Amino acid sequence: MLRLTLRNLLARKVRLLMSGLAVVIGVAFLSGVLVFSNGLQATFDGIIYGSTPSGVVRAQDTDEFSDGVGGQSELAMGPETVAALEELPEVERADGDIAAPGMSLLANDGTLVGGSGAPTLAFNYHDGPNMEGEQILLLTSGEWPTGTDEIVLDDGAADKGDYEIGDEVKLLAPFGVLERTATLVGTAELNGGGTAGATLLVFSTEGAQDLFFQGRDVFNRISLTPAPGVTQEELRDAASAVLPDGFEAVTGDEVAEESQDAVGSFLDVITTFLTVFAIIAVIVGGFIIVNTFSILIAQRTRELALLRALGSSRGQVMQSVLVEAFVLAVVASTIAIGLGLLLARGLAALFRSVGLDIAGDALDLTLQATLISYLVGVGVTMAAAWLPARRAGRVAPVAAMRADSAPERASLRRRTVIGGAVLAIGAGFAVAGIADTNALLIGIGAVLWILTVAAISSVIGKPVLVACRGLFAGLFGTTGRLAGENALRDPRRTGATASALMIGLALVSTIGVLAASLNKSVDDVVDEQFTADLLVQSTTFLPFSTVVGDRIAEVDGVGTMSRQQLTTAQYDDDTVYLTGTDDAFTSIYDLDVFEGTTELDGDQAFVSKRFVDEHDVAVGDTLDLAFQGGKQLRPEVVGIVEDTEVASQVNVPLEQLAKAGILRQDSAISILLEPGADTAEVRDAIDEAAESAPIVGVYDKQEFSDEIREQVNQLLYMIYGLLALAIVIAVIGIVNTLGLSVIERTREIGLLRAVGMSRAKLRRMVMLESVTIAVLGAILGMVLGLVIGVLLQRALKDDLTSLGLPVSQLVVFLLIAIVVGVLAAVVPAVRAARLNVLDAIATE
Repeated sequence: MLRLTLRNLLARKVRLLMSGLAVVIGVAFLSGVLVFSNGLQATFDGIIYGSTPSGVVRAQDTDEFSDGVGGQSELAMGPETVAALEELPEVERADGDIAAPGMSLLANDGTLVGGSGAPTLAFNYHDGPNMEGEQILLLTSGEWPTGTDEIVLDDGAADKGDYEIGDEVKLLAPFGVLERTATLVGTAELNGGGTAGATLLVFSTEGAQDLFFQGRDVFNRISLTPAPGVTQEELRDAASAVLPDGFEAVTGDEVAEESQDAVGSFLDVITTFLTVFAIIAVIVGGFIIVNTFSILIAQRTRELALLRALGSSRGQVMQSVLVEAFVLAVVASTIAIGLGLLLARGLAALFRSVGLDIAGDALDLTLQATLISYLVGVGVTMAAAWLPARRAGRVAPVAAMRADSAPERASLRRRTVIGGAVLAIGAGFAVAGIADTNALLIGIGAVLWILTVAAISSVIGKPVLVACRGLFAGLFGTTGRLAGENALRDPRRTGATASALMIGLALVSTIGVLAASLNKSVDDVVDEQFTADLLVQSTTFLPFSTVVGDRIAEVDGVGTMSRQQLTTAQYDDDTVYLTGTDDAFTSIYDLDVFEGTTELDGDQAFVSKRFVDEHDVAVGDTLDLAFQGGKQLRPEVVGIVEDTEVASQVNVPLEQLAKAGILRQDSAISILLEPGADTAEVRDAIDEAAESAPIVGVYDKQEFSDEIREQVNQLLYMIYGLLALAIVIAVIGIVNTLGLSVIERTREIGLLRAVGMSRAKLRRMVMLESVTIAVLGAILGMVLGLVIGVLLQRALKDDLTSLGLPVSQLVVFLLIAIVVGVLAAVVPAVRAARLNVLDAIATE
C-alpha cells in the first residue's frame, strides 16, 4: 500500500508542486521570522553584554536604554568620587563616564545621519573592560580621541556621513553652542558585533565634558572593575558606602537585565508583529491544502473504490491519503526552511533601511527554529488533509462499478446551522467589546467570524456567484454563463478557494479602516487643537537646543511664541509624561477646561482628564513627582483639562523643571505671527533660522497633519506588504483549483470544443470562472473587514476619535482581486485550450 501511495504521489508531480507551494510560502515566512527574531535577540545580547562593565554607579531612578524624551539630568559626580572608589580594596579600577542623549551627527552635505530607528549614542572613551574582562569598544581604524575637538565614529556612521579620517565632522549639540565640529581620528564598533543601527559618537573625556557639562570636570556615571576574586555583589556593596547622595551602585548583571527587559519589550513587539503574519500565511495555506486534497479525493473516487473492492480497509485508504500529505509536508517544509534563511536576510535588509541593523552572522538557522518549522508545516498539512482522508476512507467499493464516479455531497444544512451559531457567538463577543470598549473581545469575535465565513462561504457567497453569472452572461454571452455555472456547480469548492483570498482581504480591509480612521482623527484633532500659525518640533521627537528658539524669536513678524519641554517623571510607580510650559502657552492654546484653570504660577500644575481617571486626582491635591537622583516636585493641581495633543498628562511651569534637575531644552515651539505680517515671508525667515538644525522641522497646520499621515502610511504599507503573502498564497490556491478543475473536466472541455467553442472562448471561460472566485473572496473579505474595522474603531474611540472609510482603497482592492483572478487563470486556461479534442473526449 505504501508503494502504491508513493507511486501515485510521484505520478502527480504538478499537483504536488502546486499543493506544496502553499505550505512552502507559509512555513518559509514562519522560519524566516524565527531566524530573524533569534538574530535580533543575539545582536542585542552581544551588544549589551559586550558593553556592560561589572559594576555601574549612576543616578538613582535611572532607566537603562532610555528613549531620551526625559532629557538630560544635571546630576554629576566629581573626580573625587572616582578617586574614592578606586581606593576601595574591592575595586581594581573606576572609570568616569559621560553619556547623554540629544547629540546629532550631520553628513558632509549637512543632512541628518540616523535620527530614526536606532538612537545616536554620545559618550567619552576609556579603556575600561566589560564584565568579561574584554574591551567595550574595538578600534577598526585610526586612533582614539585625545583632544577636545577629536571624535571617533562607528563605521556605518562614517560611511553614511561620507567622512574619512582627518575630515571635520559636523555635529549638533543638545545644549549651549548648537553647531559643533570635531576632527575624525578613527572608527570603532561595540564589542559583541555591530551597533544594531545606532550611531556612535565617541569623544575624549575632556571633549565630552565640554559638550555636556560646559567644561566642568564631572561625570554622570562611573564604570567599576572588581579586584580579583571580588563578586559583582561585593563590588556593589563596597561602592555604595562612598557614593554621594542621589547616586546608587548596581551590578553589571542588573544593568544587563534592565537593558534586556527594555530592549526585550521592543523586540517582542517586532517578533509578535511578524509572527502574526506568519500565522496568517500558514492558516491561509491550510485552506489551500484542504481544498486541494478534497478535489483530489473527488477525482480519485473510482480509484479509491477499486482499492476498497480489492480488499483495502477504510483505515488503509485513509492512511494512504495521510501518507501523501505527510510526504508533501516534509518535502515542502524542508524547502521552506531553506527559503526561510533567505527571507530572514531579506527582513534584516528591510529593517536596516529603517535604521535597525542586525548582525549578519547572527542570522543562523537554529535547531529550535528548524523543529518549530517542521512541526508547524507537517502539523498544519496533516490537520488540513485529515477531513479529505476521512472522506476517502468512506468511499464505497460499489462506486468503482458506476460510470459516474462523482461522490455524493452531504447537505450543507448542518454546516450552515453550526456556522450561524458561531457567527452569533462572535457577535456576542463584539457587542461585549463595544459595551466595555474592549478591542480584545472584538478581536475574538472577528477571528470567529473570519473562520466561520470561510467555512460557510459556499452558502453566504451564493448570491455573489449568481450575480457574477448574470453579469458575465450579459457581457460575454454563453461563455460567461458557462463560467458562472462552473463556479456554481460545486459551491463548496468555489467557496473554499475564495476563502483564502477572503482572509487576506478581510485583514487588509480591517487595517485600511483603522488607518483611515487614524488619519481622519489626526486631521480632526489638528484642525481643532492646532491653533498656532506654525509649530517647530524635532523630527525625531526628542528635545533640542534652545538656540533654535532664540534665533526664531529674533525673526521679524513673529508675534507670540510659546516653548514647551517634554520630560518624564515617576508618579505612583508609573512613568508619566510631563510638560513644562511658559506664560505664553495659554495665549496660543485655549484648552477645554473641566475644572479650575490652566494659568500656572510657581508650584502648580494642570492635568489631563485621563490622568485624573487613572490616578484618582482632584483639584487641590498635591502630586509627588520623582525624578533622577531623588529630585522631586510637589505641585498643587489647579486645573483639569480635556485630553489634548498639545499638553501632557501633567503640566507645570517651565522653570520648575530646573528644580527637578532637568537641563533646559525645547521639545516644541508654538508661534503666532504678528497681525498683518506676510505669512510666506515670515515662514521663509523662520525656515532660514532653523535651517542649521535639520533635526527640527517647521510646520503649518496642513504640513503637520501630512507629516503624521506619512508616518501612519509608512507603517500601513509595511503591513500591506506582509499581508501580500496571504494574497500570493490565495492566488496559488486559485491556480491550483482551476488546474485540478481543468483535469477533472477534461472530457467536458473536449465536448465543448467538439461542438464549436473556440480556444479563445475556452480560455475566456476559465478566466471568468477564476475572476468569479476572486470577486467572491474580495467581496466577502471587504465586507467582513469593514464590519470588523468599524467595530474596532468604536472600541478605540478614545484614541481613534473619528471613523474613516477607505473607499478608494476598497475600490483598488476589488480591482486587484479581478487582476488576481485573471492572472491566476493564465496557466489553467492555456492548458485547457491546448487539450486535444479527440483525446479529451475519450478520457474517462
